[in-house]
Amino acid sequence: MQITYKGDYSLKAILFLAIHYNKDVVTISELAKNLDIPIKFLEQVLLELKRGGFVDSKRGIKGGYFLLRHPKDIRVGDVIRFIEGPLEPIACANREKCYKGCGDIDNCVFKDIWMDVAQATSSIVDNITFDDLRFKFNLRENINYYI
Repeated sequence: MQITYKGDYSLKAILFLAIHYNKDVVTISELAKNLDIPIKFLEQVLLELKRGGFVDSKRGIKGGYFLLRHPKDIRVGDVIRFIEGPLEPIACANREKCYKGCGDIDNCVFKDIWMDVAQATSSIVDNITFDDLRFKFNLRENINYYI
């Protein structure tokens, strides 16, 4: 699994919308400015996220984007899989998608390693919601340093 710019921007956009959940909609200009994402690329990312049922938009002067579901119901792994595809680092890490013509599949010592990598990755990204990340973000924002 490799996270592309599209995947990274998707995760950042969902997090920003999660931080603003149940507030006003967020304009594409505000997203682009705060996340330092080119607006044309962000348009494509948001259309994809809309197609995936993560976000929706409201048209008009007071229009913008918002999450369709509560941040606690969106897991990081859901977004990664939708945008990037499977988490497995190689096809044989998933028995159902394994290359059937591979004559080494039953004796391959690497297969178990790749399956462990896929399981470890899944156990992390499937147990982190955008509500968790929103909470972490808010903690960092509210830290005051005094000397």
